[in-house]
Amino acid sequence: MEGLIPLVNRLQDAFAALGQSCLLDLPQIAVVGGQSAGKSSVLENCVSRDFLPRGSGIVTRRPLVLQLVTAKTEYAEFLHCKGRKFTDFDEVRQEIEVETDRITGMNKGISSIPINLRIYSPHVLSLTLIDLPGITKVPVGDQPPDIEHQIRDMIMQFISRENCLILAVTPANTDLANSDALKLAKEVDPQGLRTIGVITKLDLMDEGTDAREILENKLLPLRRGYIGVVNRSQKDIDGKKDIKAALLAERKFFLSHPAYRHMADRMGTPYLQKVLNQQLTNHIRDTLPGFRSKLQSQLLSIEHEVEVYKNFRPEDPTRKTKALLQMVQQFSVDFEKRIEGSGDQVDTLELSGGAKINRIFHERFPFELVKMEFNEKELRREISYAIKNIHGIRQVLPCLQTGLFTPDMAFEAIVKKQIVKLKGPCLKSVDLVMQELINTVKKCTKKLATYPRLCEETERIVAGYIREREEKTKDQVLLLIDIQVSYINTNHEDFIGFANAQQRSSQVNKSAVGNQVIRKGWLTINNIGIMKGGSKEYWFVLTAESLSWYKDDEEKEKKYMLPLDNLKVRDVEKSFMSSKHIFALFNTEQRNVYKDYRFLELACDSQEEVDSWKASLLRAGVYPDKSSTENDENGQADNFSMDPQLERQVETIRNLVDSYMSIINKCIRDLIPKTIMHLMINNVKEFINAELLAHLYSSEDQNTLMEESAEQAQRRDEMLRMYQALKEALAIIGDISTSTVSTPAPPPVDDSWLQQARRSPPPSPSTQRRPTLNNPPTRPLSGRGPAPAIPSPGPQAGAPPVPFRPGPLPPFPSGGEALGGPPQVPSRPTRAPPSVPR
Repeated sequence: MEGLIPLVNRLQDAFAALGQSCLLDLPQIAVVGGQSAGKSSVLENCVSRDFLPRGSGIVTRRPLVLQLVTAKTEYAEFLHCKGRKFTDFDEVRQEIEVETDRITGMNKGISSIPINLRIYSPHVLSLTLIDLPGITKVPVGDQPPDIEHQIRDMIMQFISRENCLILAVTPANTDLANSDALKLAKEVDPQGLRTIGVITKLDLMDEGTDAREILENKLLPLRRGYIGVVNRSQKDIDGKKDIKAALLAERKFFLSHPAYRHMADRMGTPYLQKVLNQQLTNHIRDTLPGFRSKLQSQLLSIEHEVEVYKNFRPEDPTRKTKALLQMVQQFSVDFEKRIEGSGDQVDTLELSGGAKINRIFHERFPFELVKMEFNEKELRREISYAIKNIHGIRQVLPCLQTGLFTPDMAFEAIVKKQIVKLKGPCLKSVDLVMQELINTVKKCTKKLATYPRLCEETERIVAGYIREREEKTKDQVLLLIDIQVSYINTNHEDFIGFANAQQRSSQVNKSAVGNQVIRKGWLTINNIGIMKGGSKEYWFVLTAESLSWYKDDEEKEKKYMLPLDNLKVRDVEKSFMSSKHIFALFNTEQRNVYKDYRFLELACDSQEEVDSWKASLLRAGVYPDKSSTENDENGQADNFSMDPQLERQVETIRNLVDSYMSIINKCIRDLIPKTIMHLMINNVKEFINAELLAHLYSSEDQNTLMEESAEQAQRRDEMLRMYQALKEALAIIGDISTSTVSTPAPPPVDDSWLQQARRSPPPSPSTQRRPTLNNPPTRPLSGRGPAPAIPSPGPQAGAPPVPFRPGPLPPFPSGGEALGGPPQVPSRPTRAPPSVPR
């Protein structure tokens, strides 16, 4: 397992060079502490060299990733200065200062971009440490006012990772309860699994005080404990005191201090190095399986994209020709899939391509046709004018007005005028389909973004052809309308004829539809007052005869059923505060629609949904409101009077027009989608399959057309390097056996005995039990029976038993011997009874 730390160092360098270090959670140790807590001095003692910048205020302004490598020679290398070896550590300090100022400037600002420094030395153990800026409270100089939050966010960015051990540095001459480092560590590591405490400046504590309770892990216990170190003072640093001499002085301090001498072998910088090396090695070993899984998932996520780049050969002369053919073929397949609705080109966010065109054909276009429903009063006035104008100056006798020539001529004049009005909705449907085709082309050309000129030219050529087909389709549509106008076929099998015109009912015939369900969906009733519950969403069911709504889509609790007789629909302006799109139902006979409401306002999330509901209501016979001629009849309608004979003729022609226009609408609804499909959509598909490549060759030089974008070339290089780095990392990790028994994390610290000891007085020496040493006692006890077993320390014990050196155990008692009576009190407190194994 000795190669684990160098392995992580290699991974760190590889991914830092790619700029991907933030994406990978590499095992490492982050050094956290307040400003001037002694973090830099601890690192220098670990290296045994002066190499870090020093001064007042904030000195560490960028994270320093310090990789220590055991080697025979001593030198340093920076990742940003590859190939240059620093043997003078004063130059290392200068390079750190220059590199820090290059990114952060001279104004004491900070940056989260790390500096990678690797030090080879025979005096170090393999370690990876990250020196972070010290926690500060008040901005200094030109620092931003939020410098405290910036530093905190930077520290949290590192220590919040599960694979990061936290080295919390706290000076001994401050209250441990106010430690900024321990506070931050507690936030991200509440169980203390990743936190190692370091206590500095033990030699600067007030006379008569010590940090024994802290170092014995009794005051604020950590699962990994605390280690004390003594750094050089500022006077020693200014006096150029050698670090080796400082380490000897540190050792002498711990051996000579009465509070620390019993744990001197567990204090000091050499012991800290050893512990950190062991902890980091164990931590890497424990986290390696999860780290391997992350690498594999990242590799899988980019593998599909890299597959496209693997076979890229820039020197191949046929590369551009092959790429052009592949791109055009891919564009053709994508366009076909989006129109036909097959394959993997499925948009889950909105209707697009063939689905939207289908909606235009079967919902939007019929809706536009029905919106042209003639205004009853205006139509009757036009019919009466037509009849009067056909008579002209002649005054026909009442006996002659029963002839069919007058209604026949008036009928044709009115019908032709109504048929011509159909040109608007038909041309609008062509525009809508054309726009959707162009949108589909733009979506398909996104895959050509690797070659900007090819993408641009493809879009230009195909969009131009679509507009060209649009003109021809519109000409054909207008021709169909003119054909309908040219001959009024009164012998059509569905035409009611003159004889039956007067008997025809003026109401909409719903018997063919029955009471079938037309649509279901969620709608919000928008105009209910706050006092009555406010706007609320219900499940609506529309049939041919009624509109019902329920509490939910299970349709168990019906709230209301509204008959569709005499209902019409109108648009409602969207309010400033609402994001909903609203339409309203009202009764043409001025009756309340729902309870005491004249209007029933229904709201949807989008305008497309509103249009879809309107189209469904049209199928049920609920037509849009025509309020454009509100008061026109007040002016002109009074200019003529209709005698009974004229009224009968108007009614007859009105029924004839209604019958014939239903035939025309049915024919137009069928022919226009077919015309658009044939002349536009199928033609565009054939053009893309057969002629697009030839147009691309003739439009521009192939080399210019297939010029790759700089961004794409950069992305391809980055993805290939990332792919190779991930594969290499997985290969390196795969060579290491992780089956070695791992050292488990220390158990949670149980300080309940400390609390009990503080609450109760210490026990008398006569009641304490101590374990036996190697030899049995020289003086036999007064009792005959064997010595009693030592009771296990329970919750009432004053302290845990003192550990003893293992020795030979006394023989077991024979089966016939009974256990002795109560324990004997030793005559001297320094003696203890022998123990009996349990």
